[in-house]
Amino acid sequence: MILDGQSPQSITAAAQALQRGELLGLPTETVYGLAADAGNEAAVARIFAAKGRPADHPLIVHVASAQEVMRFASHVPDFAHKLMDAFWPGPLTLILPRRPEVAAAAAGGQNSVGLRCPSHPVAHAVLQAAQALGVYGVAAPSANLFGRVSPTTAAHVAGEFGDELLILDGGACDVGIESTIVDCTRAAPVLLRPGVITPQQLSEACGVTVITPTAPDADAPRASGTLESHYAPTAKVQLMSAADLQKAINACAKEPAHPAVAVWSRSPVHVPDTSPHQFKCQPMPASVHDCAHQLFAQLRSFDAQGVAHIWVESPPQTPEWDGVRDRLTRAATPTR
Repeated sequence: MILDGQSPQSITAAAQALQRGELLGLPTETVYGLAADAGNEAAVARIFAAKGRPADHPLIVHVASAQEVMRFASHVPDFAHKLMDAFWPGPLTLILPRRPEVAAAAAGGQNSVGLRCPSHPVAHAVLQAAQALGVYGVAAPSANLFGRVSPTTAAHVAGEFGDELLILDGGACDVGIESTIVDCTRAAPVLLRPGVITPQQLSEACGVTVITPTAPDADAPRASGTLESHYAPTAKVQLMSAADLQKAINACAKEPAHPAVAVWSRSPVHVPDTSPHQFKCQPMPASVHDCAHQLFAQLRSFDAQGVAHIWVESPPQTPEWDGVRDRLTRAATPTR
C-alpha cells in the first residue's frame, strides 16, 4: 500500500507501523529504504528475510538527529563529530563503536554500527514521530531484493515487494545513490564506500585526511553495499570507453540476430541505419549529480525494455565520479 508521504496521517501510520515491528518503505534523499525498528530484533530479522540478505551483512541505522547517536555508539571521536556537523542531515553514514546492549541484529553481530541522519523531509518526519513512540533508530537498507538495483521511487519499491508493504511516497530520491560510508572506529577516518561526498570534502570538514584504501582492507568492519557484485539489473552490464563502445555497436550491427542492447553514454554514438531496432540509446548526463540521480532508475528502465545487455560509457576517473563509478562497477561484476 502506497501512502502520500506529505500527509500527517500517513506519517503517523508509518511511525505506528514501526512501533508494532512492521516493515516500511521509507523515502530518503539517497534511495528508498526497507525500514524497521533497529531495537526490535524480530523486526530486523524481517528485513533480512524480505530482502534475502545474509544476516551477518550489517544494516545502516537511521536517526532523527545527532543527539540519538550515543544511544547506539559507545564512543564518537572528534573527527566524527565534525563530520556530523558538516554533513548531517545528509548522505553520510559513519561507522562507530557500538554499545554492546543495542542493535546487535542490525549491526550483523559486529561491535560497530553504521549511523546516518537522512535529510529527506518525509524520512525526518517519520523518525521524529517514531522517536516519540519509543523507536529511537530505524534500520533501513535499500528496499530491493539483495544485490539488485536500488529503488529511487515508491513504485520501484512496490514492484519489489508488492501491495502488502506499507510504503510512503516521497517522490523520486534527489541524490539517487547510497550514502558515503566512513569508518570512524580507528585512529583516522577510512572511506569504505564512495558516494556524492568526496574524500577531499570529508578531509576538509573533519581536519583529518580521510584514508581511501586501494586494496581490500582486512581491518575494516563489514558495511552495506560493499560486496564485489551488487546493484545488478537482470541485463548484463558492461563498462567501456567511448571508442570501445562505438566499436561494439558497429560489430553488433553486423549481427542481425544479436539480442537488444541498451546504450548509456555521455559521448555521441552512431547507430547504423540497418539495425536501429537492436539499440535502445539514452544519453548519460554530463553532470555527476544528474547522473547519480538517474542511475538506478535508468538501469531499471532498461531492464523493463527487455534488453539483454546494457553498455555504459565508463565515468571519468575523477573523485566526484567515484560514487557513480563504484555502483556501475559493482553492477557489472558477475555474481560468484
